[in-house]
Amino acid sequence: MPMHPVRKQRLIIVLFIVVFTSLAVGLMMFALRENINLFYPPSKLVTADAPEGINIRAGGCVVPGSVARSKTDLSVQFDITDGAADLAVRYTGILPDLFAEGEAVVLNGKLPNKVFMAEQVLAKHDENYTPPEVAEAMAQASAETGTGHQASCEGMDMSGNKSY
Repeated sequence: MPMHPVRKQRLIIVLFIVVFTSLAVGLMMFALRENINLFYPPSKLVTADAPEGINIRAGGCVVPGSVARSKTDLSVQFDITDGAADLAVRYTGILPDLFAEGEAVVLNGKLPNKVFMAEQVLAKHDENYTPPEVAEAMAQASAETGTGHQASCEGMDMSGNKSY
């Protein structure tokens, strides 16, 4: 039995919309695949739970006494921690004015050979703020280690949890 012309026209329109929408979503995902930055805390990075060689976002607290600045260029090396593990970070460039030891940072970069090569360093903007990703990672690490939740880096055990 042949299909009624109006019904056939509606079916063609619906199929066209489905195909066009699928194509548009597919093209957007293809275009944005390299712009997606996933957040990883130091404990996930040192246990190789994060991909190597692609841009990712990491965050934690700068371990006091770990900041080493180059005398010849703008290179800086420091460690970050989430209370469960420490991660070595290298960065070349001008650090934000609010960057300091014992403060929360979020880093964009890559992780080759267990050393995070930061391309961008973001520091917290006031004394009561911790980036949401960092606060969540610290809360999870606190739950795993049995230490209480800490809303900031203050009071966190940063006594050399070296894991790299």
